[in-house]
Amino acid sequence: METLALRANHAMVSRLPWFGPGRFPQYLAPMAGFTDSPFRRLCKEQGADVLVTEFANADGLVRGTEAVWQDLYFTPEERPLGIQIFGGDPALMAEAARMVEERLHPDFIDLNFGCPADKVTCRNAGSSLLRDLPLLEKIAEGVVQAVKLPVTAKIRIGWDEKSIVAVDAACRLAGVGICALAVHGRTKEQGYRGGADWAVITAASEAVTIPVVGNGSVDSPAMAARLRQETKLAGLMVGRAALGYPWIFREIKAGLEGNGPAQAPTLAERWKAMLRYADDRVAQQGRDPATARLSGMRAMFKSMVKDMPEAAALRGALEKVNTRAELGEQAAAYLAKWQNVPTPVMRSRKQD
Repeated sequence: METLALRANHAMVSRLPWFGPGRFPQYLAPMAGFTDSPFRRLCKEQGADVLVTEFANADGLVRGTEAVWQDLYFTPEERPLGIQIFGGDPALMAEAARMVEERLHPDFIDLNFGCPADKVTCRNAGSSLLRDLPLLEKIAEGVVQAVKLPVTAKIRIGWDEKSIVAVDAACRLAGVGICALAVHGRTKEQGYRGGADWAVITAASEAVTIPVVGNGSVDSPAMAARLRQETKLAGLMVGRAALGYPWIFREIKAGLEGNGPAQAPTLAERWKAMLRYADDRVAQQGRDPATARLSGMRAMFKSMVKDMPEAAALRGALEKVNTRAELGEQAAAYLAKWQNVPTPVMRSRKQD
């Protein structure tokens, strides 16, 4: 017999229209330190269908920590967008979700049950909860009952290879009202090493009636097309393949739509994206563009030039860039040297 929670979450799925008939959405995976609002907007413009914020500590939200709330900044252009929270205390998670709903009005709340970072798992949060499924279930149920928004979740397949719990976790989460689930096909102990286990992801998707999004090693149009054809997944989540390369989304979308390979971004287009990212970060922080220091953005800049000609030397030069003017000078000098190169070399993507 279908439970009240299952009927309720099926109704909530209708409020996630990106899972409608014929749709196969691409999510940008939330990645701490990289998927801020300016980068999410770049990905959205290149074809990402659904965005999720970098995770926020439920305790920090409830305490009113300003820096935690500032990290949840987003613009209307980013919708549909979910805000992801993490924590190990059911009451705090429920209160944090309620506050997020009341103050920010995202399209959905997402629960992080997958982060493998020690600084998260030591708090009995993130993927640590895969070792305590009753607590994971209680947290999810509490959040679902605390808010009116749809609630989704992201998990890994287990803590280690001896404790693969994705199917059990998926069933528990669906049973308490989670209306969509993302499954990363690695264990906590794997971190980001090795290949994702798509057999386990597929098994989880077949065990529940809510939409399941697959995550792990999605790095090409061919792979995305194969997964759409061979599985019952409702969509895909792209992570590290998108770092510094938002154009992966238009490449995958072109492949899924059968339109042939997408045009690779020109070197000028890639520099334009870097400059745009810097401008948007400075504007978001309310700083003076003439004097704002860009040192906190260097990791993003270096990721965006990874496979460009003379990338090693360019990364070294970007390490010394401090201002928007200096970044513009780097762009002008580089493009003057490589102006006859229409497209970059083939990108060597990391597995997500």
